[in-house]
Amino acid sequence: MKTIKGPALFLAQFAGDDAPFNSWDAITKWAAGCGYKGVQVPSWDGRLFDLAKAAESKDYCDEIKGTAADNGVEVTELSTHLQGQLVAVHPAYDAAFDGFADPSVHGNPKARQEWAVDQVMKAISASANLGIRDHVSFSGALAWPYIYPWPQRPAGLVETAFDELAKRWRPILDHAEENDVNICYEIHPGEDLHDGVTFEMFLERVDNHARCNMLYDPSHFVLQCLDYLDHIDIYAERIKMFHVKDAEFNPTGRQGVYGGYQSWVDRAGRFRSLGDGQVDFSAIFSKLTSNDFDGWAVVEWECCLKHPEDGAREGAQFVKDHIIRVTERAFDDFADGGTDEAANRKMLGIGS
Repeated sequence: MKTIKGPALFLAQFAGDDAPFNSWDAITKWAAGCGYKGVQVPSWDGRLFDLAKAAESKDYCDEIKGTAADNGVEVTELSTHLQGQLVAVHPAYDAAFDGFADPSVHGNPKARQEWAVDQVMKAISASANLGIRDHVSFSGALAWPYIYPWPQRPAGLVETAFDELAKRWRPILDHAEENDVNICYEIHPGEDLHDGVTFEMFLERVDNHARCNMLYDPSHFVLQCLDYLDHIDIYAERIKMFHVKDAEFNPTGRQGVYGGYQSWVDRAGRFRSLGDGQVDFSAIFSKLTSNDFDGWAVVEWECCLKHPEDGAREGAQFVKDHIIRVTERAFDDFADGGTDEAANRKMLGIGS
């Protein structure tokens, strides 16, 4: 067994135009001051990180790591959530997702997809330059508008969507293999990979690619009413990253899983700061530890009620309190009477 690393913090929800959230030096100092040992980096945010330079320059990556280390944290992973989303976009979402891309490709889905693939490729190269083996992204989605089977889906519609999704990601996965980096898809509503079954459908189409892995975030499973503890046992070998995020699901006579188009604060299912929701993190940390999870516990703050800076400070301590320092000996070693093969055979009544 291994002791989970952490706490770390995903910086995406904190980066901004005001100090200390507007520069790499300042935000890493702030994160360390909150009690974090690592930070997960949103690769699209130029205030913190130059993705193009990181993909080309190991010296730049060494500077990034050096500044972080001087401030008391290390870089845990890079994220391309926004760019990965654009690897596969159903036309219904073209206008909504254009804002994730460089303005030069707005209104041009083909150019936007090519830009997105290049971005994820760059992030994989940058991860290698940083000496990081795991990278998180979204899968994007072609079939998501048809998630509910009404009107009846034509035969082969979903299969064609997943065939195309695999075709788009296969070169990226191969680039990840060349760079010794795992792509960890966050299993997330709005993505075609939104639960275990859909992950398996994709995995089969990329020939069980060794670099096709998961980021585990139990909050998304609470909102889907999915067994998030059983999920760990099923996919332990593919879970390479972990977002520590809380959620609650409180259905009423008026709304359930779909939320009635309400704002986050008024939905039956909503994200909460750590400890304020319904996720059994003691069980999750135990499961991950017993399954030899060898990654970071990364706080992703998303809460419809609490201030983010309060959530960040509380989250660091929350993770510290849940990380299990693994034992190096059995609890009953004090009763070890010593033995050998001859003694074992005698205890079993087996002749010499």
